[in-house]
Amino acid sequence: MLMRYCRLFLLCTLAVLSRADIGEEDDVLVLKKSNFEEALKAHPNILVEFYAPWCGHCKALVPEYAKAASMLKAEGSEIRLAKVDATEEADLAQEYGVRGYPTIKFFKGGDKESPKEYSAGRQADDIVNWLKKRTGPAATTLGEVAEAESMIAHNEVAVIGFFKDVESEGAKAFLNAAEAVDDVPFGITSNDAVYSKFEVSKDGVVLFKKFDEGRNTFDGELSKADLLAFIKANQLPLVIEFTEQTAPKIFGGEIKSHILMFVPKAADDFADKMVEFKKASEGFKGKILFIFIDSEVDDNQRILEFFGLKKEECPAIRLITLEDEMTKYRPESEAITADNIVAFCTLFTEGKLKPHLMSQDIPEDWDKNPVRVLVGKNFEEVVFDSKKNVFVEFYAPWCGHCKQLDPIWTKLGEKYQDSADIVVAKMDSTANEIETVKVHSFPTLKFFPAGDEHKVVDYNGERTLEGFTKFLESGGKDGGAPAGEEGEEDDGIDVSTPLGLV
Repeated sequence: MLMRYCRLFLLCTLAVLSRADIGEEDDVLVLKKSNFEEALKAHPNILVEFYAPWCGHCKALVPEYAKAASMLKAEGSEIRLAKVDATEEADLAQEYGVRGYPTIKFFKGGDKESPKEYSAGRQADDIVNWLKKRTGPAATTLGEVAEAESMIAHNEVAVIGFFKDVESEGAKAFLNAAEAVDDVPFGITSNDAVYSKFEVSKDGVVLFKKFDEGRNTFDGELSKADLLAFIKANQLPLVIEFTEQTAPKIFGGEIKSHILMFVPKAADDFADKMVEFKKASEGFKGKILFIFIDSEVDDNQRILEFFGLKKEECPAIRLITLEDEMTKYRPESEAITADNIVAFCTLFTEGKLKPHLMSQDIPEDWDKNPVRVLVGKNFEEVVFDSKKNVFVEFYAPWCGHCKQLDPIWTKLGEKYQDSADIVVAKMDSTANEIETVKVHSFPTLKFFPAGDEHKVVDYNGERTLEGFTKFLESGGKDGGAPAGEEGEEDDGIDVSTPLGLV
């Protein structure tokens, strides 16, 4: 009996020690491969951030992530937040398909096989609201005025449905819309006192917010689609600052046309510029998102570069569409006034603007080295030469993958330097843009075969001298695919939105 008791005591002690091995930092669990499964058993609903200590995005997330963890803990929630140093726990990161930082996954009900990708913003409220949506009802029942007031007070944006009959078709449409929105809390009420407090006289939906008008009342047909459109149009400020935290909302929203004002916030006339910018925004609500970017912030310099701007050239206005293909526009007048901005945006909405394509000047020695240097001004003349087969690397000076490729690309250029019909070239795509060729990641490799058909072939083979040589000797067939067809997944840097550049 004594031996059995000792054995039981030992097992219990080991279990406690195992669980105690899960450390915490600012209410965030610190996980490793050795304690990961134990954490999932102890905390069935857990959000896990896979991070790298050197990653700027990860560093920016730290305070908001910790704040979210503390908010949930203070509420007595069973949901926990955790983090994994993916550079130290490489096996764990590989197991869950981590390819960039931070990668955030939600493990619900202790299920470790199919975690859900976190898809909301990077502020504490966004994280908490998203998790509550994943683990609780789509809309919280508000039975008292105090509950409604608390929801509005504690959130930047909150949506409340006022329905006397919560089983009505309108209420069902509201709840369906609530299910589809991750980053905004929803409440539903049939309480007369709540109706009276917020001066609501009939069934409907009100969006409450801590900016601009303060509240918006839905006045359309109560359908899921119309409600979602209403929420998307009103949940962001008329003018929003681009930051690490707001970026997911900006690029993840329904509005894909963005006008950006690059301006130093410390400038004496900053407030005046904002007045003009905000005044112009009022007529394009739901059509164009108005964003301002502090041009003095170091982390924003790559976005300026993406638009061909320098700090000294700010303030400046640019417009971009983020549909299937990114297209940039530049106003004729650099003067930042409401009238000029309205006129610029009106021309855009009417389809009367021509894209703004950047180009450097043609270097005097562009064709003197083994790898020819292309810019916007000489691109088509070179690559569409009917007698030449031209292989082009589209790169970014700051891209690590491009730097790794550089010596191989130079050797390739040297190999074909004296060829009569093969040209190896490169173009800095952060400073040059081509209407006929869209670059979505760095490096991008494209082959332009000789002839008058202006064909384009994407290179999807090995990035080795042997692979490139085989590709060129086969006339672009071995390792290539017609442009636009699905090829191997690129391991370069995605630039499908400017977010990928910060």
